[in-house]
Amino acid sequence: MADYLKTLRRRRRHRAEEPRPVSDSKVAVLGLGRFGHSLALELVRRGWDVLGIDVDPAVVQKVGDELTHVAAADCTDAQALEQLGIRQFTRAVVGISTDLEASILSTSNLVEAGVPNIWARGTTRQHGLILERVGAHHVVLPEHEMGERVAHLVTGRMLDFIAFDSDYALIKTLAPAVVGGVPLGESRVRSRYGVTVVGIKRPGADFTYATAETVVHPGDVIVVTGRTRAVETFAELEPAAPVRG
Repeated sequence: MADYLKTLRRRRRHRAEEPRPVSDSKVAVLGLGRFGHSLALELVRRGWDVLGIDVDPAVVQKVGDELTHVAAADCTDAQALEQLGIRQFTRAVVGISTDLEASILSTSNLVEAGVPNIWARGTTRQHGLILERVGAHHVVLPEHEMGERVAHLVTGRMLDFIAFDSDYALIKTLAPAVVGGVPLGESRVRSRYGVTVVGIKRPGADFTYATAETVVHPGDVIVVTGRTRAVETFAELEPAAPVRG
């Protein structure tokens, strides 16, 4: 593996020196299963030019009218990707998950082609680590990340949870009583709990950013950032009692 990675890095340096036409509005999606298909559709909805590639001609035919371009090809075949003009893309996503070898080889082919931004879906942490070592710039672990997210929602008062790093998160929660009635700048939330309130939503209103002058009321939903353990603890504080008329 070590020798292979060294060879791969040499190939990357060589290919990086070659001029290649690129377009910032094009994305290649390799693998059109549920993940890849959903991703490709969202990219098209956002106005991106999407090339969807899958080894199964039936899958390609099924989504042919939904994507900008589609092709039935073996993504583990570097020559096949070259013929599809993969080097013209600045972004590519490997959505293959059922075949780990195909996932790794497809990612390797994108690296060798010199694609500067590669996202790859991993099924396990070990798979993700291999993808990183092969050269993927971004590794996504949907099952793990969703499992962690739902666990936080099931076991606490959080309305939503997003992890940004191994120890940093953003949550949506009902405002606890400790922040109600005074401006946020006077509540000392940051010094007492190690979190920052960045957004607020009043009942019946849209979300807006929070400032030091913002006063939080019972029933408000707030967005909070901070270290994971800090936001978890903050979300467990007793919510403010609703005002009764």
